[in-house]
Amino acid sequence: MRVIIIALLFSVLVFSNDNLSKKELEKMAAKMVVLGFYGTKIDENSQIYKDVKAGLGGVILFDKDPNDKTKAKNIVNKEQLKELNNSLQNIRTQKLLIGIDQEGGAVQRLNDKYGFSNTLKASEIAKNGEEFARNSYKTMADELNYVGINLNFAPSVDLAINEKNRVIVTRGRSFGKDTKEVIKYSSIFVEELKNKGISSSLKHFPGHGSSLADSHHGFVDITKTWSKKELEPYIYFIKNNKIDIIMTAHVFNSKLDEFYPATLSYNINTNLLREELGFKGVLITDDLQMSAITKHYTTKETVITAINSGVNLLLFANQLAKPIELQEIVDIVVNAVETGDVSLQKIIDSNQKINNLLK
Repeated sequence: MRVIIIALLFSVLVFSNDNLSKKELEKMAAKMVVLGFYGTKIDENSQIYKDVKAGLGGVILFDKDPNDKTKAKNIVNKEQLKELNNSLQNIRTQKLLIGIDQEGGAVQRLNDKYGFSNTLKASEIAKNGEEFARNSYKTMADELNYVGINLNFAPSVDLAINEKNRVIVTRGRSFGKDTKEVIKYSSIFVEELKNKGISSSLKHFPGHGSSLADSHHGFVDITKTWSKKELEPYIYFIKNNKIDIIMTAHVFNSKLDEFYPATLSYNINTNLLREELGFKGVLITDDLQMSAITKHYTTKETVITAINSGVNLLLFANQLAKPIELQEIVDIVVNAVETGDVSLQKIIDSNQKINNLLK
């Protein structure tokens, strides 16, 4: 009983010193989450409706139900998706991030099956030249804008260094091995989306193009294959103030951090990305339910370590049979602030960055 009272007093002191109630902190924690959900339409009884009302930062959309690919998860056709996104956006006055993985090729949730244009994979786009790329990504931007999507988890700026790389290179998700080519075509991608008010997210920091394994399935060690050259696209975009969001990768490099993969690494996300490279925008994790993370860390460890590393948005795609609920994540964050495992200032700083993105 005494421990509970002390914890409550500490909570009151922490929040009152910054004029924050527990409810306000819960909203701030919710804003730091991007969540996947099941449903092609929503109403006031839908859990995602309640989550958005509670302050959820964003959603990520998928076409197929991963547990039964004959069923839709969020996308049936263009008009249905537009209605769904309008419903999500109208739940509250503050803008909601509505995101999707729409690179082209193997990674595009919107394609001709649902009434959208197909976009070629990055490697093919690069072969067809700049004008073709601009037209392709302009079409993509028009269609994303039409259905109300304002965040694209793309492009991949990974360099095609390892020809046997199964997650990026062999799937054609890289614009090439040459830095200039990657910068040229990813810049066109970002520019065309920005023209329609859509944010892009560069991925996968600090580089996934030299790896052999796939972080969807387990631990990925790039210690012996990674080089500083893989930072060059990020350096260009940051230096020229051309990107608002960067996505971390679940890759491990003992030369950069001997304990944690990039997603959870203070050395990589703060010392390297923030301080050395000068990135001031929003940092989002790759899906925290990938095996590279879940096989090694509990949800509590993941959330706390990611925030402490310098991450601002926590992505839970909910592609599993049992989805994680927003309240579980919020409770972890609030309790971590109460116990001092996460500083309140980190929550405040993240919310400020997210608010700047939502303007």
